[in-house]
Amino acid sequence: MKKGWDQRRRAFVQSFGSEALDASALLMPLVFFVSPTDPRMLQTLNSVQRELASDHLVHRYNLKQTKDGLRGSEGTFSLCTFWFVEALTRAGRLEEARTIFERMLGYANHLGLFAEEIGPRGGALGNFPQAFTHLALISAAVNLDRALGERE
Repeated sequence: MKKGWDQRRRAFVQSFGSEALDASALLMPLVFFVSPTDPRMLQTLNSVQRELASDHLVHRYNLKQTKDGLRGSEGTFSLCTFWFVEALTRAGRLEEARTIFERMLGYANHLGLFAEEIGPRGGALGNFPQAFTHLALISAAVNLDRALGERE
């Protein structure tokens, strides 16, 4: 935990000693590695929202900080956006989670299927259909529905 936390950035980072933010940190509360309401996780959520989200859709990481060896740019990752929805849900930020979830549903095709990435103009990019994205969609939907139901 100590090596994966950047005190200066106030966020969990991509790798030990790194300063780069990575959306994979959103998995930490989903796999019960850290409490979703741990102050460090809440600060990481804020950092993801501020630095990796673009119109509520989440990039995996900042390409200017992380060299992945690929040319060009990337879209936002559908999987990471659903992780963000679920992490927000578990942190109790239900209205934000619901808004992002509902927006994401608009990026599915006419059969309700999602691509791996969403381009800057809203088009499907990458692998299609993307099974991991659909697993994250189901998990986010179940947890958000449960949390909203408990609130009523």
